[in-house]
Amino acid sequence: MDQPVAELLSRRVAAPAGQPMRVAVYSRLADGIRREVFPLGSVLPNETELGTALGVSRTVVREALILLEEDGLVRTRRGIGRFVATSLPRVGLEQVRPYEEVFADARGDVEVRRVGVRSQPTTDFVTGALGLDADANTWFAEHVLVRDGEPVALVQEHLPAGRYLSDVSHDVADALPRAVDGPGTLLANLVAILGPVLSAGECEFVAGVPGDTRAGHLDVDPSDPVLILTQVGKHGHQPLYLAKVVVPPRAGHLRVMQSVTG
Repeated sequence: MDQPVAELLSRRVAAPAGQPMRVAVYSRLADGIRREVFPLGSVLPNETELGTALGVSRTVVREALILLEEDGLVRTRRGIGRFVATSLPRVGLEQVRPYEEVFADARGDVEVRRVGVRSQPTTDFVTGALGLDADANTWFAEHVLVRDGEPVALVQEHLPAGRYLSDVSHDVADALPRAVDGPGTLLANLVAILGPVLSAGECEFVAGVPGDTRAGHLDVDPSDPVLILTQVGKHGHQPLYLAKVVVPPRAGHLRVMQSVTG
């Protein structure tokens, strides 16, 4: 086992409250794959070696490896072992996940620049999307995503506040103070603390213009064309998360995977 791999595996895995251990192991291994600590096409240590190094059972390791294979990061060669995929899948909008992952590319992650995070009264738009009372308060977070030195998205996120959030998820309500102070978008920070928090999502697309304030954040003209994504994410069967994402043309292609039904 070479030095970078040994260093990655030397830290025992500890799952935050509410996060299954398999998700914590998945995250550790996926991080090693994306940072090429495990090079593309290389063989992974076996289940016993991984379990011993990470301080978890073989069952937990096996479940994490199954998730990695489902997501296209690992391939199994029967009778030989598990290998890192020869190329990594590009994350698209078909999966509910933080937008800094959606806008990352093969050259590296995006930089997340905070504009502001605050609690505020709800609006008609947020009330309708999240099913809140008109007198509810919500958390509002605004971040600019920067790739290769250029803004590629303005992410505006809304979550219920106070009892409205606790009614949906006590775990998310308890984790939110740490998420507010975290380095990424609100959703990314919550996922880092709890693992996946959204069970389903719906994303709508519309062409528009940014206006003066949003144009300033994105370094474009107020009348320049932009794509506006509106996403509502659910926790269980209840709306929990609302994001409006303003995307200038320089962001490039956004992939949406389609499947055949019926």
